[in-house]
Amino acid sequence: MSSSVVVRERLQPGDLGEITRLHGTVYSRERGYGMAFEAYVAESVAEFHHQYDSRRDRVWLCEDEGRMVGMLILMHRGDAAQLRYFLLLPEYRGLGLGKELMGRFMAAMAACGYRQAFLWTTSELDAAAALYTRHGFVLAEESPSTRFGKPLIEQKYVYDAHG
Repeated sequence: MSSSVVVRERLQPGDLGEITRLHGTVYSRERGYGMAFEAYVAESVAEFHHQYDSRRDRVWLCEDEGRMVGMLILMHRGDAAQLRYFLLLPEYRGLGLGKELMGRFMAAMAACGYRQAFLWTTSELDAAAALYTRHGFVLAEESPSTRFGKPLIEQKYVYDAHG
């Protein structure tokens, strides 16, 4: 992990908007996603805030000199944990931050008593999928979609501590 990056575990005013903004700009620039994707993130980030439970949810926000450069959120979904908003700015990839965040996610999942987790992604994100599978997630579902402004394959990965 880059020595100048710190990981904050509490939301502050402005964070919800910044999470949304970064997803909108990065995914538009790198993957050609449209405004529908940013709106989806905005709605789901608001949902996370409204149902936030400090006993069951976790937030990891990566900052470099006060600037948000990445994030990962664990959101409770009944008895399962949902991995959400996993993003690192391009210049912060390859530094070990993704591995660090996934390690924190897995440790928090266990500490909170979750035995199952899931996440939604797209088939375009090979590096992320490789990281998920290294941590025990398996591809469970795929479906074609155009809801982010272009044709793609949405994927659901699941983790089950029971094996």
